[in-house]
Amino acid sequence: MRTFKTFHAILANSLAASLTNTFVWFAVTFWVYLQTKSVLAMSFMAGIYLATVAGSGFFLGSVVDRYPKKHAMLGSSIGSLVLYGLACLLYAGTPARVFSNPSSVSLWVFIVLALFGAIAGNLRSIALSTLVTVLVPEHERDKANGLVGSANGIAFLLSSVLSGLVIGYFGMFWMLVIAIVLTVLVIANLMTIALPTKEAVPAEEQTTQVDIRGTIQAIRLVPGLFGLIFFSTFNNFLGGVFMALMDAYGLLLVTVQQWGILWGVLSLGFIVGGLVVAKKGLGTKPLRTLFLVNIVLWVVCIFFTIHSSIVLFATGMFVYLCLVPAVEAAEQTILQKTIPPERQGRVFGFAQSLEQAASPLTAFLIGPVAQYVFIPFMSDGGAGADLIGSWYGTGQARGIALLFSVTGIVGLIVTALAMRSYSYRKLSESYQAIQSEEAR
Repeated sequence: MRTFKTFHAILANSLAASLTNTFVWFAVTFWVYLQTKSVLAMSFMAGIYLATVAGSGFFLGSVVDRYPKKHAMLGSSIGSLVLYGLACLLYAGTPARVFSNPSSVSLWVFIVLALFGAIAGNLRSIALSTLVTVLVPEHERDKANGLVGSANGIAFLLSSVLSGLVIGYFGMFWMLVIAIVLTVLVIANLMTIALPTKEAVPAEEQTTQVDIRGTIQAIRLVPGLFGLIFFSTFNNFLGGVFMALMDAYGLLLVTVQQWGILWGVLSLGFIVGGLVVAKKGLGTKPLRTLFLVNIVLWVVCIFFTIHSSIVLFATGMFVYLCLVPAVEAAEQTILQKTIPPERQGRVFGFAQSLEQAASPLTAFLIGPVAQYVFIPFMSDGGAGADLIGSWYGTGQARGIALLFSVTGIVGLIVTALAMRSYSYRKLSESYQAIQSEEAR
């Protein structure tokens, strides 16, 4: 009971840190566009951010395994604090006109400082996943992972709203001051939380380097686990389609003000989904639950843009976002069950790097596919417009909608094939064997 209370304390502390880091990055993104009016600058920022997140997982996971979790989390927040402080000093000492030039070196140094400050928080997310194993009884871990999903949803919702308000009413300098103060409070609070000493026991073959070979060996010891990681990676690859085109599609249906408000409401889906998992759990077969949820998710993707309706679209998106925490919690629960605690940091970091690398790749590739294939296909005079345009509709929005539906169909087929695969069968057997052994 005491360790579960400790988990709640760590979760609350991590929520505050995640809110601060996401708040900074959203605010900087809004501010850069307002300063430069450059879509290209925003594209480069997104690419750098996603590529850095994908590439840093290997290193951050090794740090989590090498050091006590509390030290790793403190290091994460201290790193963010230092980088935000440097960004604040740079901003205060640079003429405002310099930041309006998208090619300004000072602007990009400022962006990188803020970006790395936010990304330092990823160390916390990896550490938190491993702390679920240490602090939460095995039969409650799926529910704890659901709480983590809800916390992430709360951070996303609040930061998306607050960042716009702070930039609009107070400006960049005071945004950084707020971030620095919040980070100091997070560090001070974390210092008061006592973690069990057993979480700091190192692996026997601990190294001081990024142990990719050892991580791969640990994953290979669990038959079918690589299959799960590659399945999640492919799902993220398909998810990049929505990352790249969701805003474009939404803004073809409603105004930018309405779209911003709608996203704030839809973000509640993360919270609702996480709370449902926290209350109900994932059942005794989380792998089966993961695939069944994916089937529902891809069916939604097939039909939520079947007509040009913001109500249909918003309903589908809300259901989609409600399902995401269950998918993430199921994967975390399986890794926590099958991987030894002393290697979980590296495995979570490895999975994060591999899975996160897929979305930006698709995001960069899918734009030309939409622009030069699907949109002309559904425009007046296009083959698709002539074939189904009478009931499906024509134009730019319908081209993007068709691409969403095709993505959903591909995802559904891949999920169905994965459920019949050798990897799925072996991983299910491995999970059940470990569960039976622990029950004895």
